[in-house]
Amino acid sequence: MKLRKKNVVLFVLVAGLAAGSVTLHHASASEEVAETEKLETERKQIKSIYTNSYQNKVEARLETAKSTGNYTEEAMLIEQNPYGTNTLSLYVYFETEENAKVSYTVSAADKDIEDFSAVPEGEEEYQTEHEFQVIGLVPDQKNTVIFTITTESGEERSYTYECKMGSLVGEEESQLEVTEDNTQGEEIGNGLYVILGNDSDGLDFMYYYDKNGVIRGEIPLIGYRSHRLLFQNGLMYYSISQTKIAAVNTLGKVEKIYDTGKYELHHDYVFDDDGNLLVLARDTEKDSVEDQIIRIDTSTGEITCVLDLADLFGDYKAQCATEEGEELDWMHINTIQWLGEGTVLLSSRETSSIFKISGLYDTPQVDYIIGEDSFWEGSGYEELLLTKDESSGTFSGLGGQHSITYEESTDLEENEYYIYMFNNNFGVSESNPDYNWSQIEGIETSIKGGDTSYFYQYKVNEKTGEYTLAKSFEVPFSSYVSSAQKYDGNIVIDSGFQGLFGEYDSEGNLLRQYKMDLATKYIYRVYKYDFEGFYFAQE
Repeated sequence: MKLRKKNVVLFVLVAGLAAGSVTLHHASASEEVAETEKLETERKQIKSIYTNSYQNKVEARLETAKSTGNYTEEAMLIEQNPYGTNTLSLYVYFETEENAKVSYTVSAADKDIEDFSAVPEGEEEYQTEHEFQVIGLVPDQKNTVIFTITTESGEERSYTYECKMGSLVGEEESQLEVTEDNTQGEEIGNGLYVILGNDSDGLDFMYYYDKNGVIRGEIPLIGYRSHRLLFQNGLMYYSISQTKIAAVNTLGKVEKIYDTGKYELHHDYVFDDDGNLLVLARDTEKDSVEDQIIRIDTSTGEITCVLDLADLFGDYKAQCATEEGEELDWMHINTIQWLGEGTVLLSSRETSSIFKISGLYDTPQVDYIIGEDSFWEGSGYEELLLTKDESSGTFSGLGGQHSITYEESTDLEENEYYIYMFNNNFGVSESNPDYNWSQIEGIETSIKGGDTSYFYQYKVNEKTGEYTLAKSFEVPFSSYVSSAQKYDGNIVIDSGFQGLFGEYDSEGNLLRQYKMDLATKYIYRVYKYDFEGFYFAQE
């Protein structure tokens, strides 16, 4: 049956953002001033979404509607993106007379687009009150959402809701080009590819794409980019600007907003053992960049600087140089991994090295460095280098690596673990221009002229002080940015400068690859998430 909408008042949010009706266009010369003003207005509108006053007003209005209406499975309260945090979503609320579970399927008018089905978070349990977020609607399409209600007694009923989705707010593609598909009947697992930073001169977003390259989510940001998604206590954390991180609940409401003040965040963040955020940052009052770690108390919002890398590598910093008037980017830390008990792994692009640092909250110290011996020769830090074990074969070291990930395994001995990453295989250090990267066999030294980057997986043995290359395979070249992620037995690779991301099997065979138009230079990262326990019920 077709769902009857009973007294549902659609709340039109900030210039149509909720309905996805704001569209941007390329301005002619005569329209430049008007286009600039329009862009600034839209930025202010998005900024207003990420405020407590805005979010609380929406929540209060929805609570009033719930308490004064009689919303049933035949007359649901449905609103499109009321909290403004995902333009391709619906808020749904209703009650059933008996305990029931709910699932939904989104069908687009274009029959070439596969259906999108899910069980919303919380709906794996039988209950009489149902409140959840539907995601996965397709822009510029009539979407048919079929809600299936299964009662505790085993009866099943379906209701249909139709809505015409407007255009995307941003200029991203609704359908990505699938450049290669070698699955040959092998299904790619569930989950959504999350585009973290297709930086633009216009509005900024985080995007969700399904395995067929169809957009399923458009999350507006104040500016800059999100770097990864973190989940804790029913909230999803992500950066929304250079100085703000938001925590959003399963319905799309922004519950918390953290402001980093004089610190500008960059590249990465992670939770510590107490659920506080550790954030890579720069102190805007200092002349060097991307060399700090700050801690955000997620309960109070208090900001504390827990590490200035100059305190550990001061002698090396003194050896680095920069152009007159330029800020000193001498470390360029691009990834942080929390190992527990005050210990972190850091990836430094500028030195093409990985650092293990312990005692972060007490007396920080460098436990080891993984990097090129010749790079650190004469620096005074040579004794911290782990030894490269090439007994099973020689291998080239790192070149500007990104997205390092710490991984334990039951197959390893005590004191052993893996670190895997996107090895850009690009040698450059602007703050150490005297070092000749071409002395390393196989490394690329041209930003756009290189041929090959790699997925690298090191096995580290802290007891022997050695590391070896446990796994590697070639991936499309990207001199900067990019990411690698193990997911459900496969490996997701983003070659950022090429706008290519793909999913490989565990042996490095490409299963499927996608091409995304670049807004300016690159896609920063692409990670895949199953969103179980957040948007979707846990299987």
